[in-house]
Amino acid sequence: MTQAADMFQIVFPIYPGVTHLDFTAPHQVLSRAPGVEVTVASPDGRDMASDGLTFTGLADLAKVERCDLLCVPGGLGATEAMLDEAFMREIRRLGAGARYVTSVCTGSLILAAAGFLTGKRAACHWAWRELLEPFGAIVDTGRVVRDGNLITGGGVTAGLDFAFTVLAEVAGELPAQAVQLGLEYAPDPPFRAGRPELASPQVLAAYNSRMGGLVASRRAAAQEAARRLQPA
Repeated sequence: MTQAADMFQIVFPIYPGVTHLDFTAPHQVLSRAPGVEVTVASPDGRDMASDGLTFTGLADLAKVERCDLLCVPGGLGATEAMLDEAFMREIRRLGAGARYVTSVCTGSLILAAAGFLTGKRAACHWAWRELLEPFGAIVDTGRVVRDGNLITGGGVTAGLDFAFTVLAEVAGELPAQAVQLGLEYAPDPPFRAGRPELASPQVLAAYNSRMGGLVASRRAAAQEAARRLQPA
């Protein structure tokens, strides 16, 4: 894939089971920055279905030459993705040469499995934070967390706060605030239920019931990915 040499390159690698808001929210913000080129890539450039939407015209991840900022989104497929050696090879390659290595939601599990979060503070969706621990990451409950060149966002909608943080870093606070104004980002949610400490016990129980057996399978996948990260 040919990239403009004078543009700041941002790459979103997506995979089966990705949560589309994890990348479309920051994509919307970051694509409005001056001097930025944003690429969404997938294994072999395949179309990717996500929560009823199908994303087409994607770049072939293996043919993306480089990036200045790598942003890995999360999703229900994150645990399968971090056990996909071909996919992880590209994450490691692009992340190794990037100025910023970033993620949204459970995308931080993929960064952890790639070895980028060992000894580093990182955010994740509240329901899956503890899965960072087997990789030697330091769990941080912040909505946006920075540790050196690593910037991680919490669950799903934190991708917007993450994106404006990144935009301010890349382009400056004034352009970031102008984009925020243009998108009328002034959150005022109808319910105070977006974090477990805010939600009622009934809401929390309903959510946990929906997760069912996913907790055990994700924990097993994280432990396997962490084992693979250890030296032979």
